[in-house]
Amino acid sequence: MSTSSEPGGLRVGIAGYGVVGQRRRQFIDLHPGLRTVAVCDAKIAASGAFEDGVHYHPDYRRLLAEELDVLFVCVPNYLAADITIAGLERGLHVFCEKPPGRDLADLARVIECERQHPGRKLKYGFNHHHHDSVREARRIVASGELGRVLNLRGLYGKSKIISFESDWRTRRSEAGGGILLDQGIHMVDLMRMFAGEFTEVHSFVSNSFWNHDVEDNAYALMRTKDGIVAMLHSSATQWRHHFRLEITLARGQLILAGILSGSKSYGSETLTIAYASEHDGGDPREVTTRYNQDNSWRDEIAEFADAITNDKPVVAGSSAEALRTLALVYRIYAADPEWKARFKINDQVPISLTGLLGD
Repeated sequence: MSTSSEPGGLRVGIAGYGVVGQRRRQFIDLHPGLRTVAVCDAKIAASGAFEDGVHYHPDYRRLLAEELDVLFVCVPNYLAADITIAGLERGLHVFCEKPPGRDLADLARVIECERQHPGRKLKYGFNHHHHDSVREARRIVASGELGRVLNLRGLYGKSKIISFESDWRTRRSEAGGGILLDQGIHMVDLMRMFAGEFTEVHSFVSNSFWNHDVEDNAYALMRTKDGIVAMLHSSATQWRHHFRLEITLARGQLILAGILSGSKSYGSETLTIAYASEHDGGDPREVTTRYNQDNSWRDEIAEFADAITNDKPVVAGSSAEALRTLALVYRIYAADPEWKARFKINDQVPISLTGLLGD
């Protein structure tokens, strides 16, 4: 495989052409250095071509027979690792949606393959990093203007895991986990970004409402070696969809509320900055900024394209960062002894990969 020098830039294939795959294509085709040339999806009956010339196929093997430079993987969890590995072995740069796998074993297989193809870029889709409210909060924390981080509280929830009963997301063998792995992983990732690595984890995990094979609620209390404490609630019984992350610092607080999404159901995306002072009486001055555009998908794809064309390392969404986040998700599962025993949760990172955790 050699990088395309044809007009239109890098040739992109999309494995999984459902809602997410189609939305990815929208922003891929807006990028001047990328162009979609082929897609595949299990719901496609036979190979052919759209009116715009983009080829379509019923499976990823036919997709990988196309002349490609880049592969976007937008498939169910149980297919993600295998298709990512196939793309890397084909000599492609690969972007894979979250979660990075059903479990740590899935991701371990991908990373071992990545090591065998060091010239290929691999990025995972943790797009919350690229929301403008999150980037501004990160800038403020890094600047030190509000002092050090003391604690975090986060709630990310929706009203159900799935939209219909037969969905693969209800089957542990195919999904790997429920609401925590599917949606809460974004909050886990953000908490790691703002607080650092958590060394102590306690949790309660439950599937007592929807009674699926995967969790509908996860509650975690975590602490870093520096004493930063985080409380997390990931929920599939949040009847009004909700996103909120509070970051308390020595001289104020950052409140990330709402998140712009495809469903438009999480409310307005805002960042509130509270400036604590000695005489504020518990009612500090606050400044709230509302963000009306979601540029996260555009910017995430642009960062990936830049890493490829300019041979830069992948930072946000690298396999090493994905491993740290997925490992913390599985530590939350395993911290509930009943949940760990009931579903035989394995939270152990393969010895060959432990160096990536930086412990």
